[in-house]
Amino acid sequence: MIVMSVVAALAVLALITQAGAFAIARAYPPQGEIIEVAGATLHIVDLGPRDADTPIVMLHGASSNLEAMRRPLGDLLAKSHRVILIDRPGHGWSTRTRVEDSTPDLQARMIDAALGKLGVDRAVFVVHSWSGALGARMALDHPRRVAGLVMLAPVTHPWRGGVGRYNKIIATPVIGPLLAYTVTLPLGYFLLEPGARSVFLPQAMPDGFVEGSATPLLLRPREFIANAHDLVTLKAAVAAQVARYDEIKVPTVIIAGEPDKTVSTNIHARPFAETVANTKLIVLPELGHMVQNAVPDLVKAEIEALVAEIVPLTAAAD
Repeated sequence: MIVMSVVAALAVLALITQAGAFAIARAYPPQGEIIEVAGATLHIVDLGPRDADTPIVMLHGASSNLEAMRRPLGDLLAKSHRVILIDRPGHGWSTRTRVEDSTPDLQARMIDAALGKLGVDRAVFVVHSWSGALGARMALDHPRRVAGLVMLAPVTHPWRGGVGRYNKIIATPVIGPLLAYTVTLPLGYFLLEPGARSVFLPQAMPDGFVEGSATPLLLRPREFIANAHDLVTLKAAVAAQVARYDEIKVPTVIIAGEPDKTVSTNIHARPFAETVANTKLIVLPELGHMVQNAVPDLVKAEIEALVAEIVPLTAAAD
């Protein structure tokens, strides 16, 4: 009797999840074009003038999508620059063939292929949080594609501890998908906003951020599972690439906060800046993890300064 009740409850939750996922997809449809690459279809929003100087590619962190980089930073930059926003494989409206395609090296390969199809030879990469490791990997494995790096509260090095027990559970075969397709979405509706608020601290989360950044897309089962795999495989991935960081030669700017409780500046940004030549490190007091939202004008100014520095180098190479 108990078993039947549990099965019935799971069936109801599965139906609620499917209905909820459908409603979320309708509420937050894709805003750009879909580009097919080996192992993925990538959703890309291409903004701003095509004939501008070096394009700017923006890559979001974990538990989010390209809208987290678009508002306000991407929209500000697109007034005078070509800005290419990408949903990382498995996030937003991008897909990946295998859920295991979760590491920076594999995602870098897909993004490099997509940019090739767009005709983007070189770009400045603006990366946040999880994508700090991805930006570094782009510079290591696809150096001809990367003209410069701007890293916002980046993950770059191994750290003590894990990434949350629930991520490990969701990334576990059988039980993870079972939970993702039943309880995650109904429960997640109550946890999205407080979770987002905690990432902004000590800054206040802007009004309407969750809806404006299309964060509910994360609650769809496939994306939730993909995000969990990204997180549980990240530590080993950065441990494998950290010894190569001295190979990175492109001009790099890092902006991070001292009280960032999500990604420690002392563990990540500072050691990276000490290892990578030609790096400018900006550490701001009382700045949390959402750098692009807290100080968008500063970030914009640093990106534009880097682009201006790169243009003459490109012209000289030609």
